[in-house]
Amino acid sequence: QVQLVESGGGLVQAGSSLRLSCVASVHPFSTHGLGWFRQAPGKEREFVAGISWSAGNTYYADAVKGRFTIWRDNAKNTVYLQMNSLKLEDTAVYYCAANPGGTVAAGAVDYGMRYWGKGTLVTVSS
Repeated sequence: QVQLVESGGGLVQAGSSLRLSCVASVHPFSTHGLGWFRQAPGKEREFVAGISWSAGNTYYADAVKGRFTIWRDNAKNTVYLQMNSLKLEDTAVYYCAANPGGTVAAGAVDYGMRYWGKGTLVTVSS
């Protein structure tokens, strides 16, 4: 059974950092494209960052470029999202997702992601 489990969310002050983790029981993990998405209250889910199966390509939403970093550890079946210089507008539920096709397909629905976690809440306060 495929499971993606996020962790690391919490309440932090603006300007601080947080690291999210997602353990994914997809097989083989190394061939899946991975992504982080978020949904703020009253808003649609949006793409945050993605990493291809080879980790050779990473992608970021303009709103997080230069502040967030995505990487993967295939030995641990885990994808991470380091979030620095957090802003109030980063408050959202953050979801990780996996694409068995290996890519982060910007032109596809949900960037081609097929499997989703249940999310972890990040709240940034002033």
